[in-house]
Amino acid sequence: MASLIYSLCALTSLACVVMLWRAQSRAGSRLLFWSAWCFVLLTANNVLLVLDKIVWTVEVDLRMWRLVTGFAAVALLVYGLVMEDD
Repeated sequence: MASLIYSLCALTSLACVVMLWRAQSRAGSRLLFWSAWCFVLLTANNVLLVLDKIVWTVEVDLRMWRLVTGFAAVALLVYGLVMEDD
C-alpha cells in the first residue's frame, strides 16, 4: 500500500509541474516560474522516496539526498516569493 501512495505522490507532483509550466508559458508570471521549479525538485524528492523505500530498501540510503532536494525546493519557492516585485 505504501508503494502505491508514494508512486501517486510522485505522479501528482509531476502533474503539478506540467500544469505550472503551461500556466507560466501563457501568463509569463515569475511566481509561476519559481513554483514550477519548486515542484520539479519535489517530484525528484518523491522519486527518490520511491527508490529509497521501495526499490532499494536495504542496499542504499537516500535520506540525505531526499532532504537536500526537499530543502532546495522550499528554498527556491521562498526565493521566488521574496524576490517577486509585483
